[in-house]
Amino acid sequence: MIESGRPRLRRRRGRGRLVRMSPVILTVVIASLAYATPPEMAFSRLLPAAPALAAAMWPVLPTVLLGTVCLFLMIGLSIVFHGLGTWWTAAGIIAVTVAAAYGSHVRLQRERTLIQVRLVADAAQQVVLSPMPRRCGNVEIESLYLAAAAEARIGGDFYEVVDTRYGVRLLIGDVRGKGLPAVGAAAAIVNSFREAAYGEADLVSVARRLDASSTRYNAAYPPEGPMERFATALLVEIPHGGGRIDILNCGHPPPLLLNRGELRALKPTTPSPLLNLAELIGDHYTIDTFDFAPGDLLLLYTDGVAEARARGGEFFPLADWMRRRPPAPPHELLMALHRDLLRYSRGRLDDDIAALAVRLREPSE
Repeated sequence: MIESGRPRLRRRRGRGRLVRMSPVILTVVIASLAYATPPEMAFSRLLPAAPALAAAMWPVLPTVLLGTVCLFLMIGLSIVFHGLGTWWTAAGIIAVTVAAAYGSHVRLQRERTLIQVRLVADAAQQVVLSPMPRRCGNVEIESLYLAAAAEARIGGDFYEVVDTRYGVRLLIGDVRGKGLPAVGAAAAIVNSFREAAYGEADLVSVARRLDASSTRYNAAYPPEGPMERFATALLVEIPHGGGRIDILNCGHPPPLLLNRGELRALKPTTPSPLLNLAELIGDHYTIDTFDFAPGDLLLLYTDGVAEARARGGEFFPLADWMRRRPPAPPHELLMALHRDLLRYSRGRLDDDIAALAVRLREPSE
């Protein structure tokens, strides 16, 4: 049974409150030990640790207030016990409190800067990964995105889905690199697809448009270092009547098709060139056609899914995992994939992850 998210959220909130209260708890523990033990043990000299700890999680004013409380506690203990070195410890409390207040101020400034960076990243994500419909006619679609660069929240993986007069067209791909440096290249490809998918009659013409956009972007914004920036891409077209799918694969991992418990990797007969490499190796594109019946489930993914590693270095067994999955809607499939990827890698992803699950609905649904 999958554990409900609400109890986990309550436990996390409880642990968070306990952590935030830890400076107060530390103050109480030190003061209690100082009062209950002989003066020679001098536990009171540990009181400066409380405001120092508070600086890591509290704003400036509460940190100063806690330091003030510690100072008064020290004075109170000196009244009860003589010879505690009150003035030296009091001076230490004042010095640590001043330093802790400054440290808290610097931390808050950096947190505000990080929030601004994440807002910019979210805005960029809306450009590259705009919200897409979960259903186009009789085609159900669900998406998953996990960025390895958690600070940026987005990376070089991308996808898009558009419903055109030629059918439902899907794009998924991966720009070499990760984090914010790869976002611009991914945005250029996705924006080109959004235009070309509506205007071009076949996938070969769409792929040539994507390659041209990628080449222009990389010429205008060359990558740092000697390595060329390129991208893998997978183009899929599902006619409105269903029955088949057309796939053009530009060096991307082959999609997996689950048909009544049987799994098939839809490999290309002839690989097409990666984006931004057509000028070097030729723009010879190949479209492969496969059967796609109602109830079939298609999984498109980037290499970060299949290359997620366990602690021992083993890759995630995507094909075996997919083969064991019971029939489920795309949303449930990707929820399970998300959960099992994080569990398998223990939450440590080495690469960005993107996936699209597509299902052709039964006529009776």
